[in-house]
Amino acid sequence: MTPPLILGLESSCDDTAAAVLRGRDVLSSVVLGQTQLHADFGGVVPEIAARAHAERLDGAIVQAVKESGTSLQEIDAIAVTAGPGLIGGVLSGVMMAKGLAAGLNKPMIGVNHLAGHALTPRLTDGLAYPYLMLLVSGGHCQFLIVRGVDDFTRLGGTIDDAPGEAFDKTARLLGLPQPGGPSVEAAAKKGDEKRFRFPRPLLDRPGCDLSFSGLKTALLRQRDQIIADQGGLTEQDRNDLCAGFQAAVRDVLVEKTRRAITAYLDEHPSDPALAVAGGVAANMALRAGLETVCATSNIRFTAPPLALCTDNAAMIAYAGSELLALGKTSDMTLSARPRWPLDQNAKPLIGSGKKGAKA
Repeated sequence: MTPPLILGLESSCDDTAAAVLRGRDVLSSVVLGQTQLHADFGGVVPEIAARAHAERLDGAIVQAVKESGTSLQEIDAIAVTAGPGLIGGVLSGVMMAKGLAAGLNKPMIGVNHLAGHALTPRLTDGLAYPYLMLLVSGGHCQFLIVRGVDDFTRLGGTIDDAPGEAFDKTARLLGLPQPGGPSVEAAAKKGDEKRFRFPRPLLDRPGCDLSFSGLKTALLRQRDQIIADQGGLTEQDRNDLCAGFQAAVRDVLVEKTRRAITAYLDEHPSDPALAVAGGVAANMALRAGLETVCATSNIRFTAPPLALCTDNAAMIAYAGSELLALGKTSDMTLSARPRWPLDQNAKPLIGSGKKGAKA
């Protein structure tokens, strides 16, 4: 039986994306970034992002369908990120999906953006359930046991800044361009990670929860001390600060991953695997550390290609295809959700409000 042709839409942050997928074959994947739109503000401005999504989604869809060699009429279903994310952007995608579903008379599937990341290893590597996932991105960092398309157990996560946020803030503190992850990593390659010894937060506590806010503050204080002592920062100072910061993030994530692996292996999976996804998964120093801890634990390590680590619509289309196979579709009451935890039974990591738990 031929797998259905799925159109995926993603607009949860600052990437407007559309993709066409059949089974595990990505026929097209279009990502229209917004880096230049936000460059002068030191981070993503939600209102600017939402307007850009509204202006670009139709063009991204046309391009994705054309590159796939198919047509809109051939699409069997539309999968769309329905949260969590910046509400204006998520709403743009959901409304576009509703219009397409109504106009084409095709089913629509609302997808959790985090589930898209968490299921990417099944798209790229065909991983069997259950596997351990480290989802590490700009706004999220969680250890998850993935048992099914909508069956997740969170072992731990960040209680404040996600690593991606910490990298972005570090870049701003040191006058490096955004996005901060690639800028800090590039500088760290030229630096001495042993010159500045930054704290390794929460390693003195049991469990898999993480914290990176204090690490960012420690870097700020070290920067200010250097400036006070010598009147400014040299390029080498920046490189060494980045190297020390990156090493601290790596060490924390490696140790917490080791603990998560221990909890995961208690389930006795027949083919144990750790997968890492999200934008920060592109950091090669982090990947090297995770590969080492997997080797010592004798479990498989996998990381999707860079293009599928960062936000994209192929992962949304794939998650939608798995939900569709289970008969789980959405109707026209589908709402855009700024908050949508994967593990509905876990206590909130970062508090809860009228709209529910943040993560």
